[in-house]
Amino acid sequence: MSLPEKAVLPEGLALTYCEGRLVLAGDEKRYGKPLSVDFVAGKAAHRRQFGGGRGQLVAKACGLAKGVTPSVVDATAGLGRDAFVLAALGAHVLLVERVDAIAALLEDGLLRAAKEYDIADIIARMTLRHGDAAQSLEALVVDAAFDPQVVHLDPMFPHREKSALVKKEMRLFRELAGDDDDAPRLLEVALEVATHRVVVKRPRKAPPIAGPAPQHVLEGKTSRYDLYVKQSLHR
Repeated sequence: MSLPEKAVLPEGLALTYCEGRLVLAGDEKRYGKPLSVDFVAGKAAHRRQFGGGRGQLVAKACGLAKGVTPSVVDATAGLGRDAFVLAALGAHVLLVERVDAIAALLEDGLLRAAKEYDIADIIARMTLRHGDAAQSLEALVVDAAFDPQVVHLDPMFPHREKSALVKKEMRLFRELAGDDDDAPRLLEVALEVATHRVVVKRPRKAPPIAGPAPQHVLEGKTSRYDLYVKQSLHR
């Protein structure tokens, strides 16, 4: 894991500690409030308690059902929100994040959350690796001694000029990561590594990632999951 001070950041952004947590901060008018990872309170806590359990779209897509709790690689972990949902539902999750600053925020969030009695068991099911899944997913899985039954992908969708009012948090992500132009390669690698299925989150009306066609699609109000099934997940 890269140390926060080694993270390469665009001009105007900085990693710093604020009130006991690592935050990524910049011009609030452009990027909003400082960004941090919080698994203890806020949206994560609300979703854990009231999100809908295994009825949530991400849980269904990843194959969590009665008597079935697969291990999941979240190969585009971001701030760990989906990974935390899956871990809260009992899944062991390997989080892979390639952006230095985001990986540092994740590590800080996991370390703080592990000290909280109420969710320590959930955090214990979450393992973080800093690396580029498109380039080295298999090596990262081996390094973590992880069983990759399901690989979850949520690549950055290419920016469209019409969507000028992008959320400030998303602007921050784009500054750090850019568009995931290697999404087809990421899908290819994920299909090689996953033993049972790959699930890809997309905007609801967006085309699938270039490559093989998904066998199944689960649609929500604003997003959908394309499912690439290799074999069934059994009880």
